[in-house]
Amino acid sequence: MFNILLIIAGILEYILLGVDFKDNFPNTYLGGILIGVAFLNALIEFYQLQKSEAILASFLAMIPPSCHVVRDGALTTVPAADLVKGDVVLVRSGDKTPADLIVFSASDLKIDNSSLTGESEPQERFAKPDGVQTRPVEAENLIAALTGNETGKQSPLAAEIARFVMLVSAIAIVFAIVFFVVGITTAYKGKGEQTVTFAVSILVAFVPEGLPSVVTLLLSIAAKRMAAQNVLVKDLQGVETLGSLTLLATDKTGTLTRNQMTVTNVWSGLKMFSAFQSNNDTEDTEAFSISSPGMREIVDIAALNSHVKFDRTDLSFDQRKILGDATETGLIRFAGKQIADYDGYQKQHPRVFEIPFNSSNKWALVILEKTHKEGLLTAYIKGAPERVLAKCSTYLKDGEEVPITDAFKAEYDEAYDYMASRGHRVIACAQKLLPSDVYDPDFEFSKTDTRYPTSEYCFCGLVSLEDPPKHGVREAIGTLRLAGIKVMMVTGDHPKTAEAIARKINLILGETKETLSKKTGRPVDEIYEDEVDAVVIHGDDIDGLQGWQWDQIFAKNEIVFARTSPQHKLEIVKRAQALGHIVGVTGDGVNDSPALKKADLGIAMNISGSDVSKEAANMILLDDNFASTVKGVAEGRQIFVNLKRSIQYTISHSTPEVIPQLLYVVVPIPLPLSAILILVIDLGFELFVALSFAWDKPETEDGLMRMAPRRPVNDHSITALKKRALRRTKTLRRDPETNEIVRPSRFSQFMMRVKAPFARHFWEEALERSDDETLVDAKLLSYAYLEAGVIEMVGALTAYFVVFFKNGFTPGDLRRAQTALSASPSISYFTKSSPDFVNSRGHVLSASQQVDALAQAQSIVYLSIFIIQCFNVFAVKAKFRFPFGRSIVGNYYNFAGIVAGACLGMFVIYTPPLHVVFGGSVHLSPLYWLIPVAFGVLLLVWASVRVLLLRKSVEQGRVKDIKGLMMFPTMRTMSMRSRH
Repeated sequence: MFNILLIIAGILEYILLGVDFKDNFPNTYLGGILIGVAFLNALIEFYQLQKSEAILASFLAMIPPSCHVVRDGALTTVPAADLVKGDVVLVRSGDKTPADLIVFSASDLKIDNSSLTGESEPQERFAKPDGVQTRPVEAENLIAALTGNETGKQSPLAAEIARFVMLVSAIAIVFAIVFFVVGITTAYKGKGEQTVTFAVSILVAFVPEGLPSVVTLLLSIAAKRMAAQNVLVKDLQGVETLGSLTLLATDKTGTLTRNQMTVTNVWSGLKMFSAFQSNNDTEDTEAFSISSPGMREIVDIAALNSHVKFDRTDLSFDQRKILGDATETGLIRFAGKQIADYDGYQKQHPRVFEIPFNSSNKWALVILEKTHKEGLLTAYIKGAPERVLAKCSTYLKDGEEVPITDAFKAEYDEAYDYMASRGHRVIACAQKLLPSDVYDPDFEFSKTDTRYPTSEYCFCGLVSLEDPPKHGVREAIGTLRLAGIKVMMVTGDHPKTAEAIARKINLILGETKETLSKKTGRPVDEIYEDEVDAVVIHGDDIDGLQGWQWDQIFAKNEIVFARTSPQHKLEIVKRAQALGHIVGVTGDGVNDSPALKKADLGIAMNISGSDVSKEAANMILLDDNFASTVKGVAEGRQIFVNLKRSIQYTISHSTPEVIPQLLYVVVPIPLPLSAILILVIDLGFELFVALSFAWDKPETEDGLMRMAPRRPVNDHSITALKKRALRRTKTLRRDPETNEIVRPSRFSQFMMRVKAPFARHFWEEALERSDDETLVDAKLLSYAYLEAGVIEMVGALTAYFVVFFKNGFTPGDLRRAQTALSASPSISYFTKSSPDFVNSRGHVLSASQQVDALAQAQSIVYLSIFIIQCFNVFAVKAKFRFPFGRSIVGNYYNFAGIVAGACLGMFVIYTPPLHVVFGGSVHLSPLYWLIPVAFGVLLLVWASVRVLLLRKSVEQGRVKDIKGLMMFPTMRTMSMRSRH
């Protein structure tokens, strides 16, 4: 938009040349400069975007695509680029295979071919006989991309920059038109060409030509800094979006916990067994022994109902690396210690049918050859206890199958609660001995028509696995909460497990209705919502939630969603966004991918994350360290502050550039600042200094991370958002034939924007009270235009009149000289062909003296803006502290920018013959610099006073302390202690 305005201004100058070549020729070079600046600006912006894309591409090169292949009898991980024909590739859930492959062994394989065929639903693929070929567009070479044809979302920063560009452009156009009208009716009456040139100067003064390059460079620099802290961004806008988050929804396993499962307890036959002795075990807990009743069945289910792979089989079991799900890895480690020949045991019992675990069923089934007294086949099932128990009619006790009774269910609930309340994942195991008269060896099992046993299983027991929280997670969540970000857990685990982990890591500190009910003895339904600040929601309840119930849930500060599916996670993100939250989602699995893609910022894990999750995310934590999120939030908030400072600094020069132009027309006085010097200011020293803000550090150690998000979500913001949404729905209509919502055409949308300022609701929204801190808000505009801008304007004009006075011109003389020009176009002072001018003291000033006086005056105005802006560099940083501390002046790049700007200023003003081109003067005494220096000091004084005046409002934006936060590392876990 800015470049378009400059091009239009340049074209206007050339149109004037065609109207009157002789009189307008001296100003036509300005048209070429304006058009050149526009194209140069576009070229620089294009170069910066290309460079930033190269930077982001180099980041992605840090995580090259890899795959698991079998070479030399061992399963190993190699770069995808190193694959060769004949490699055997292992594809796991969530992987993207790197080449065209032939499937020779697969179970429940589904692929997403949407980017090739446009088919939205995942397609099932089977192993095919040798020699059977498939068409390339149907080849088994893509696994769940989930990101095919999504359109990019506009980040909060992009939206605010767009609004700022439109605002400044509108201001520039309005002022140019107003000044054109003022000029043509006063000083330039009847001189349309000169009035147009004057209006162009106003337009140039308002447009921050270097802003696009500054924004791109600031974000690129921030992205590099974040990459150094193991936070990789895939698009530049994500840098600032992380700092804008109001809600962070995080998965548990592998994100908050270490993804290192260790079996801790086994419950079978109504008895609790410990996999190893611990002080935390109860007196009723027995030591695990494979000879105990029910233990052999549980070990068999753990060992044989599994999809893990080993990197190699020529090593002992303990030396092998296991590739697979963390839960299955923990179970295999446990079972492998109880089986002498694990590989041989697997070969003894080949599989004939299987249904892998998925987030919908929440169980895994295998049917294998294992002889028993009733037949040759045995079915093993494991998964979520409530799902497995629902398929069982008996349970195993002392080696015998006993019917399930209410007494058993009570014991089961107690054991389940004991395991889950310790934060352990609980897996149920069950078996069914398939009778030969129903399931003979030739029976064809099928998933599609449910030709497999679905009930009458025998419940074997429960297994709990401990997955301890990662180091630093507790402190990270505490820091995020103190930063005003709502952190909630969204997991597939049991509510008790999720709540127990949440209480260990600062995610839940208060009471839920259930815990308060236990403490007080009151029924849960008699406890009011305002009595508790925490809630744990079961996934089964999500589908039935009404809109007001979602509002009630998100009003809590501590939220956990448990037993959720991918669809639930996606719905949670949508509901949060509908309330105005800027949502971040962290996850590492396939199940997290839809939510990662939908979120304003998806954050995936690099080491444990699936290819799908990394593809869907906007940001990747290279070290899988959740605590790196805190660094990213701090960096994102700082880049917003730095961008705001840069804009605040950049547009502060508008007032000292525009007001003198107005005085030039209204008073009138000789032109204080030419259009070309305005361009030198905007694209010269200010560009250097504006870029230097990228290296600014926080003003205080914890200042930014104790402030509320800049767009907080509260009752007032939610009400306002719903009102706006209701008004917007009135512009939509529904197609009577298809019943689909039809959005207005682009022309209709344009006309609605044109009509909007004339509608009452437009001004109601514009003037509505808001707690949001936008990139360009009323405080910033007030400071830039009315505070710092006025001080700079007064300083520049003071120096302007002092220089003229020292050269023999009083303010009255200046007005008289310009008035003569208006009265008689043939008389023109301050040019090489001007007649002699007699000042108020009777002194005669020749044409050369007039020209030199004007050049000195314009030079001091240019230098005054530069010098006072040097002080403004530090004044714009003062929010929490006075503009004198180390944090304010500690950015050495600021001083480098000032030095570069000073060199440019000296070059423009004092270097022959360039001073003639730019209108400078080598005769300007450095003593005049003291005037803007004094006003620069005044600006710092005012900035200090402003800190005092705004201190109360700044303090109101701080997040209150949270009682009960545990800002210390988590204790060593039971499984860790067992290893020492």
